[in-house]
Amino acid sequence: MRYKNKPPLTKLPIKVATKGFYEGFNKDVTITAKILLGLLIVWAVISPENSMTVLGSINSFLLNHFSTWYILAVAFFLILAMLLAFIPRYGKLILGDSGDTPEFSNFSWFSMIFGAGIGVGMLTFATAEPMYHFANNPEVIKGIATGYDADNVRYAYKWAFLHWGFSAWICYSLVGLSMAYFSFRRKLPLTIRSGLAPLFGKRLSGRLGDAIDIVAVIATILGVAQTLGFGVEQFVSSMHRVGMGDWLINTDGKSSAAAIIVALVVIVGVATLSALSGLGKGVKWLSNLNMGLSVILFAFFLIFGSTFFGLQSFFVGLFDYVVALPELLVTVWQPDGTPVGETLATWQKDWSVFYWAWWIAFGPFVGVFFARISRGRSIRAYLLGTVVLPALMCFIWFSIVGGTAIDLTLGGTDAISSVGQESQLLAMLDVMLSPTAAWAMALLVLVLLLTYLVTTLDSAILVINTINSGGNEGPKGRPHIIFWGVILALVVGVLLISGGLGAIKTAMVIGALPFSFVMVLMGIALIKAILYDTSHDNVSDIKSVDE
Repeated sequence: MRYKNKPPLTKLPIKVATKGFYEGFNKDVTITAKILLGLLIVWAVISPENSMTVLGSINSFLLNHFSTWYILAVAFFLILAMLLAFIPRYGKLILGDSGDTPEFSNFSWFSMIFGAGIGVGMLTFATAEPMYHFANNPEVIKGIATGYDADNVRYAYKWAFLHWGFSAWICYSLVGLSMAYFSFRRKLPLTIRSGLAPLFGKRLSGRLGDAIDIVAVIATILGVAQTLGFGVEQFVSSMHRVGMGDWLINTDGKSSAAAIIVALVVIVGVATLSALSGLGKGVKWLSNLNMGLSVILFAFFLIFGSTFFGLQSFFVGLFDYVVALPELLVTVWQPDGTPVGETLATWQKDWSVFYWAWWIAFGPFVGVFFARISRGRSIRAYLLGTVVLPALMCFIWFSIVGGTAIDLTLGGTDAISSVGQESQLLAMLDVMLSPTAAWAMALLVLVLLLTYLVTTLDSAILVINTINSGGNEGPKGRPHIIFWGVILALVVGVLLISGGLGAIKTAMVIGALPFSFVMVLMGIALIKAILYDTSHDNVSDIKSVDE
């Protein structure tokens, strides 16, 4: 029996300028996004205290009223991915025409996926996340385990794996799958609005589509800003560690304003040059480089770290995570007036809900980027490469690197837990190695961090310009590439200097909420499209219609 529905939309004209400075761009989307971000920057510069107070109030309201929404939305994304991957008739569908083959080798494809999706966070949180949960997590709050004790190791990894595992990667993957499906199979523009075509049809050519793309650009800027904020803090800490001057750190041990500015100038400068060279050159070359350096760093910890302890943590933590995942996906702790209940609710908002908002905000950037490099792969292969494999890579990295930190702490070392998260990896190297060897490894971390930051930033610039141009993947004018690099630097720099990482976190959570609704609709639209395609004898032969 055929799926009863009219033929799908395969033409979605998007108005772009034909001449002038904005030639090739949708001026409504581009200019509106610039104005909104410009207002945020000016507000934070002119009135930092007022802007941080107002943003903080909005953030608190959203966390109090939309925590359940974030948690259930991510659960929906993951359930949808499992159905698409495990049901053969859906999983075998190709993201493209019959006969299309992947543009990039598996290694380059996965390197770009991993570098764009998680690289910066891996260097900061591979040590910091397990260490934090080793000190405190819901089991500690409930009195089941003891902070900084051996009985808490497995729980530390259960929560670290939850935050950086399948739930994280599906937020990227779903957006990319939607873009790839509708762009490569339906020939729609490679932009966010196309993912809602089965629901809204030709109305997406107008104001509705513009609004969706504007939401995606804002979410992208703020999501990438959060990652760059963490990365800049660690970059400054690494520069200080290799001896580039005490001016990098102020009296309270944080990055100085001058250090933040210098770091952003270096990162944005290199990233802009890479973005100007295009996806197949700069981004690909840098992705391969940072994957190679990551392998060297990981090999160091395999040889000199607490490998047996880390592998044991990996297998036990993976088992606990997989077994608990169905419950973790839908558990929402609400304040109940008791100390434990109040603490659990606060912990979930500060950790799980924050992470879901971060991954969702990162979704448009990483998702469009995933789509651009994934033509010719099946849905099953795509989900395997963008959800399962990178999650397992995160688990192994967290287990070996973070496991070494936990093992050293259990052995009586407090040098790692006594410093900020941006310095914990470097502190661990100081404990493990002689001063000279620790300096050399810190230099490697500095270079690796720079490549990850640059890969993230230049990929984001290319994706933002793709969305602003109505899905046109071709080269964009140099001024536009430079402009968005500067905007990202200003957002990160101004918010970091005005209110620290907390200010970026607050802005990101606010920016992520509108796009979370878009993502849920994208999932529903994708279901509708796949049901239509698999109900026809020749799923590659889709009749064109202008709804």
